[in-house]
Amino acid sequence: MFTLIPETHINFMGKRRIFYIVSAAVTLIGIVAYILQGGFKYGIDFAGGRLIEIRTSQTLPVEQVRAAAADVGFAAAEIQRSGQGDVFLIRIPEVSDQKGGAASPSAVIRERLTAANPGLSIELLREENVGAKVGKEIRNQAFLAILIAWGLLMIYIAFRFQFWFGVGAVIAVIHDILMTLTLFLLLGREITMPVIAALLTLAGYSINDTIVVFDRIREELVKLRREPLESVMNISINRTLSRTAITGLTTLFISVMLLVFGGPVIRDFALAITFGIIVGTYSSIFVASALALDIRRGREAKTPA
Repeated sequence: MFTLIPETHINFMGKRRIFYIVSAAVTLIGIVAYILQGGFKYGIDFAGGRLIEIRTSQTLPVEQVRAAAADVGFAAAEIQRSGQGDVFLIRIPEVSDQKGGAASPSAVIRERLTAANPGLSIELLREENVGAKVGKEIRNQAFLAILIAWGLLMIYIAFRFQFWFGVGAVIAVIHDILMTLTLFLLLGREITMPVIAALLTLAGYSINDTIVVFDRIREELVKLRREPLESVMNISINRTLSRTAITGLTTLFISVMLLVFGGPVIRDFALAITFGIIVGTYSSIFVASALALDIRRGREAKTPA
């Protein structure tokens, strides 16, 4: 069988406190960023408002598109140029003082741009509208879905293995999602429905990777009954290291292609998947088993001799 990494004898469990510190430091950075930025930056799906995507026949300055939106009552609109220089994303908060009567926001903005640029043609690629109340309900349901997924994963692992395995696995999944959310906070990216879909996908990916390691630990516990638990875990992780690396790299190649060539519509989804795969591979090796070991030892210490 092909092995990417030759046989290793790394003392992962002996270095677990270093990994705890690294993960805790990144989590702390995320908390600080969350406080300083006043929370997550939600997309139209969750915050409510209107999203307009247009393509112009000429490359226009972002300032001109912003000025056109302000002239028709959308001064609070966020204008973003996509990877192609002639495509613009216009995000309009739900509360605005639109001019132009009953015409749609995209129509009045396009009218203002074409009036200022004779010969310019503008193609409307999409226009989406979500009310603030609906957006809040969607946001609550999305986070509820994540919580339910965590609970079901813990129950599954607890039944398939043991309780201390289940707790370690779910905490590792929570760790992966928190790391990904920290990245979005630091980059100022929006939390949208595709991002929530990516987080749920990552939960499944991370738990699958962790199950492979836990399954090997369970096998080695039977074969190496006289060995200390920490030693058995080190042996198991070393023996699954090549498989974990190969799985991570193959999925990473695909997600990077989506990130580079997928376009603005799925860019945040691809970013969350790409970063999540890296973090998920890290946690399945360095976090999940370490947590399971310490939880098991904590339970044994509380058990009367």
